[in-house]
Amino acid sequence: MLHTVDDMITTHPRNTSLSFSAGALAECVDACFECAQICTSCADACLSEDRVAHLAACIRKNLDCADICAATGRVLVRQTQPVMALLRAQVEACMAACQVCAVECERHAREMNMQHCRICAESCRRCEMACQSLLGAMSA
Repeated sequence: MLHTVDDMITTHPRNTSLSFSAGALAECVDACFECAQICTSCADACLSEDRVAHLAACIRKNLDCADICAATGRVLVRQTQPVMALLRAQVEACMAACQVCAVECERHAREMNMQHCRICAESCRRCEMACQSLLGAMSA
């Protein structure tokens, strides 16, 4: 049987220590890990393009976003004695990285018809929205 992040969060013995929705948390964790994978793949696809030197900034932003998203997912899934200020700062950093990466990839998708960048931008925007939702749930 396949288990999800939501299953792990809701069955954790300390899940009651969170002051926000387990659903919002699971959605954000899933979005972070998906975005990390998509951004890594987009960087690799950019490396295969003919004008790779032109894509150096995109590759850098892809890899930075991938690392920040992966770290955010790992930090968020830990529920034992969370430090809320640290969680908020990490989620805010993830949201910023996704926004920066999405803007760059949206430009390449529009100007150069790079479909891998379109897919990456969409994933970044989903993660950005999931982070924003989680931050709202943390504040409530």
